Amino acid sequence: MSDPSQQFQIVLNPERQHSIWPVDQPLPEGWQTTGRVGSKSECLAFIDAVWNDVNPLSQRHLGGD
Repeated sequence: MSDPSQQFQIVLNPERQHSIWPVDQPLPEGWQTTGRVGSKSECLAFIDAVWNDVNPLSQRHLGGD
């Protein structure tokens, strides 16, 4: 069972996809932190609120046609 006091950070990969990662663990290669830290549920709620297009950046339609 997970520790409810464990802190997570919101991270992004090169395709601008969001995830969470424990703050006490080194980031996987290619991921960067957003600076936002909180409980697992807080981080997941934030991602749910702001990440509207789950497609990888390379596959997003950016308009123009």
